[in-house]
Amino acid sequence: MAETKHTLVIVESPAKAKTIGKFLGSKYKVIASNGHVRDLPKSQLGIDVEHAFEPKYITLRGRGEVLERIKKEAKDADKILLATDPDREGEAISWHLAKVLKLDTASKCRIEFNEITAAAVKNAIKKPRTINMDLVDAQQARRVLDRIVGYKISPILWVKIRKGLSAGRVQSVATRIVCDREDEINAFVPEEYWTLTAKLKAGAKKTFDVRFFGTDGNRVDLKSEAQTNEIVARIGDAAFSATEVKKSEKHKHAAPPFTTSSMQQDASRKLSFTTKRTMMVAQQLYEGVEIGKKGATGLITYIRTDSVRVATEAQEAARAYIGETYGEAFVPRTPNVYRGRRNAQDAHEAVRPTDVRNDPKTLKPFLSNDQYKLYKLVYERFLASQMSDAVLEQTAVTFDANGVQFKATGSHTQFAGFSTVYTEGKDADDEEIVQLPPIAEGETFRKEALDAQQKFTQAPSRYTEATLVRTLEEKGIGRPSTYAPTISTIVDRGYIMREKKSLVPTELGFAVTSLMKQSFPDIVNIAFTANMEEQLDSVEAGTESWQTVVSEFYDPFIKTVDDASVNAEKIKIPDEVSDVPCDKCGAMMVIKTGKFGKFLACPNFPTCRNTKSIVEKVDDVVCPKCGAAIIKKHGRKRMFFGCERYPECDFMSWDMPVKTRCPKCGGVMVQKRGQNGTYIMCMDPECKTILRKNKKADE
Repeated sequence: MAETKHTLVIVESPAKAKTIGKFLGSKYKVIASNGHVRDLPKSQLGIDVEHAFEPKYITLRGRGEVLERIKKEAKDADKILLATDPDREGEAISWHLAKVLKLDTASKCRIEFNEITAAAVKNAIKKPRTINMDLVDAQQARRVLDRIVGYKISPILWVKIRKGLSAGRVQSVATRIVCDREDEINAFVPEEYWTLTAKLKAGAKKTFDVRFFGTDGNRVDLKSEAQTNEIVARIGDAAFSATEVKKSEKHKHAAPPFTTSSMQQDASRKLSFTTKRTMMVAQQLYEGVEIGKKGATGLITYIRTDSVRVATEAQEAARAYIGETYGEAFVPRTPNVYRGRRNAQDAHEAVRPTDVRNDPKTLKPFLSNDQYKLYKLVYERFLASQMSDAVLEQTAVTFDANGVQFKATGSHTQFAGFSTVYTEGKDADDEEIVQLPPIAEGETFRKEALDAQQKFTQAPSRYTEATLVRTLEEKGIGRPSTYAPTISTIVDRGYIMREKKSLVPTELGFAVTSLMKQSFPDIVNIAFTANMEEQLDSVEAGTESWQTVVSEFYDPFIKTVDDASVNAEKIKIPDEVSDVPCDKCGAMMVIKTGKFGKFLACPNFPTCRNTKSIVEKVDDVVCPKCGAAIIKKHGRKRMFFGCERYPECDFMSWDMPVKTRCPKCGGVMVQKRGQNGTYIMCMDPECKTILRKNKKADE
């Protein structure tokens, strides 16, 4: 009997394949391409600039076996559906797969869905479409532009600064933004100012603080100690009279559901996640997580979006759930609708839970620590976005003491509304809201104390990942899919480093930015880069040819490259001097950066070629074989841990050893990370005792 034919569905990742596979019956087979299967070659430009910028695509290294398996499965199928992500990158992957499998791109072989749920996938299966070549062309334009910029400018950086550097169309602008902020900070001249706060009390009422406003009804800024002392002297022992009491009701609206950018920002503020970590965890939640008997379940909608739009069905489900859970007062009369940014593409919905009844508390046992934290953030933000306003009563009071005015503002919540569920994170602490006692107009208060403080204006704050993402979005630099890789790239390249949450430019970052400003002003020009993004959007909209966009960029750009290769000045970056003397010639060794990270080198190179690794010891842990210190080491592909006495002692571990000894065999235990967070496990393969860390330690 001949084998029954089936439909082959191709997605990017095995996790996504597993989740989708359980929704479809035996007539379907779902396999993964593991992302892109073809790309431009690394060894050459790979673009024929003489013939309409035709890209030269090759099979990616390591994808040969995957492609052979896909081809074999395709032969056994009577229909093929390409179900990659619903964006430019996903469309391009589908197009490449169609080319490899010799599918007609004009045939209805493409399906897409915004969330990985049974209903969404089955509905998409019923509505296949042709491959959207406008989306593909927009991705090709971006890829070709980025390749041209990187492969033409990077060699100039190698000659003018040092080998191994790279330039990028978006990364160079992001680096410039961080460097420019540091220049602002360094050039900032603090200005003196003073604050004057009075602590007031009336009878047995609670004391409260009021701030100086001005004199004789006019606002006054205190600039010096002498000026402040004059005000204090004028007040003397005068009573403080409440000359004006204004009460008002304020309705505070919930923040819209997450876009990619706002999700990255809030995860940075509230969870201290990097953008890369946020997107990695969000991808897991989107593609599917094992939820007990439910199996692999997609928990959030598509994660690369600049839209705040919500599907009507999801909105109705949220309103019903809010009414059941919190009461009808928390359901607004009409559904909340949010307006997106002016240049938002609005191709997808906002990031939201796929099912509002999958509450975080119920799912917690099935999620890793990171998955739970991010899912809770997405869930609560969405739920709050569909709830009633918070209602606050605000009181603003003006006080007068001998012609000197002070003001205070207080508020209390009349109805919590959405704030019962969620409050948006902030980049800086807000001023503390004063808790005012009941105050009547004309009422007088006794002065308990006057506090005058000298202060100085502060320089602009350094960027954090959250504020840099916000700035990139506001200025139109990049798109939702590019924020995380852009920041990761400039950090990995050593142009920017993280200090706690702040992003700080390095000497190398300043050097590269300086050369780019001098020789390639357009590439690091914010307006120019934003305009290029708009042109890519035009390609996606089908109103402009991708070859035209690239051609208009290339002709003036290549002239700039030729000029820079001759006229750009070399930039020497001073080496950071360490406190370690060279054991061969006595000179103080300097810190350099190589392929595997930082190391120590003698400054007298090439006369003295002595180098040393920079030793980073693991605290409170000793080698189980000889008792010496355990140090971190960098291999070709990943970091590992070994004895500092190597090669005399050959102890090594891919996982970090911990101080705790195995309670069963007394052996060394190492820290590992699994789906449900971190844990420690015995290194002895015959023992493998596992100790779960408590939640507090895990977080």
